[in-house]
Amino acid sequence: MRLHPLSRVLLALAALALGLNLAMPIWRIDLIAPQYPEGLFLQIFHDRFAGDIDKINGLNHYIGMAHIKDEMFPEFGIMRYAFYLLIAWGLFTAVVGRRGVLLSWLFAIAAFIIWAVWDMYVWGYKYGHELDPRAAIKVEGMAYQPPLIGHKQLLNFDAWSTPDVGGWALFICSALATIIFVVEWRRAHRAVRSA
Repeated sequence: MRLHPLSRVLLALAALALGLNLAMPIWRIDLIAPQYPEGLFLQIFHDRFAGDIDKINGLNHYIGMAHIKDEMFPEFGIMRYAFYLLIAWGLFTAVVGRRGVLLSWLFAIAAFIIWAVWDMYVWGYKYGHELDPRAAIKVEGMAYQPPLIGHKQLLNFDAWSTPDVGGWALFICSALATIIFVVEWRRAHRAVRSA
């Protein structure tokens, strides 16, 4: 049984919306402290960092953290291809219109999200724990791993880690595709029962 035409249109739109990740930031980290009431921010795109990188690097130098630079993430070199694949897979799903293909796309999106979250956690752990022993400021037992998501207090800084435009698009598109799969599964089972 093929997917309903409306479901296929929505899947195509969801796949195309994933393209926002190629132009907009995916994730954002905000830092607020008394000396920076306006806050500092770091945005993570699919291929680079942006934001108050120089100011953050200047502060981090004193506590021995590595300088943030694009080269820290070799993943930036391949991330665009992952999004190209997910977009093409979603459009293929809409054209074919089969639940099995939709399920395979959902698994691909889920695998990508799990990998991205794990990769970001590992980077944050290394970034916050592997400190230069020659740093000017040392706080015994203190690590500076930024939060994976949500809020964390780092010395006198409030750190917030949240999805940005691309991240929200990824989560919304995957949620929409999941809802469509459930609706289509129920539609197919109703059709079987009424036959």
